[in-house]
Amino acid sequence: MHNNISTLIFDVGEVLLQYRWKDALLDYGLQEPDAERVVHRILDDTLWDELDLGVRTKEDIIRDYERKYPADIKAIEWFIRHGEYLSVPRPEIWERVHELKQSGYGIYLLSNYATEMFRKHTEYADFMNDIDGKVVSSQIHLMKPDHAIYEELIQRYHLERQHCLFFDDRAVNVAAAIECGIHAVQVTDRKMLAEKLDELKY
Repeated sequence: MHNNISTLIFDVGEVLLQYRWKDALLDYGLQEPDAERVVHRILDDTLWDELDLGVRTKEDIIRDYERKYPADIKAIEWFIRHGEYLSVPRPEIWERVHELKQSGYGIYLLSNYATEMFRKHTEYADFMNDIDGKVVSSQIHLMKPDHAIYEELIQRYHLERQHCLFFDDRAVNVAAAIECGIHAVQVTDRKMLAEKLDELKY
């Protein structure tokens, strides 16, 4: 093990896979400026967080988007219903996760995700075969950076936080992990993550 780290915890989006939000809307048929506008309307609205929290139905949330953005609702609804078009694999990262699992590390997921989108993005992902456990926001109605979701992972799987290393793309989530006593690294791109994982092999 590397520097007393025996457990690796991964966010999913922009860590184990990447998103193609705007490209999906371009594929749908929007022009560039419209795709950018619609992406911001979807992702910057607190309604998106409500999807990840899993406290309301997808249908209710789509209706609320329609009330706010009636002119864009067809594209917004397509985006929410077709998560299968929104993610891109990172196979070179998955291979490294597999190698680290084989060498003895515990592998866990801690991710903010709507239930259906999580299923669509992970059902064919090789890393799912290597995980020892997961906590997904919509399944417990808690979201990063709320400390409670980190504590849920630690308690559920009896992890020793001082031996855990967490990877997330958002600075606020990394800061929260550190506040909970978990080592954490902010992932800036897939190449940087690959290099960090390679360091853990030795």
